Amino acid sequence: MTHKANIPPQHPQRFIKLPEVRALTTLSTSEIYRRIAAGTFPTQVRLSSKSSAWVFDEVVSWCKARMSERREKAL
Repeated sequence: MTHKANIPPQHPQRFIKLPEVRALTTLSTSEIYRRIAAGTFPTQVRLSSKSSAWVFDEVVSWCKARMSERREKAL
């Protein structure tokens, strides 16, 4: 039996709405939209004429990049 401990479990891409984006990033709504306008935060995906959401992995990648920047500055 082969154990694949080094391979992360696969998960489907999913959309998240603004409350979850705020919870993941701890940014306010206005700050999220400021950063989108500045091109420094992932943009939403339009789901319909009245609905949009973010791609979960893109928001998580943005958070990880901020952590990586912190580590680089500490060196």
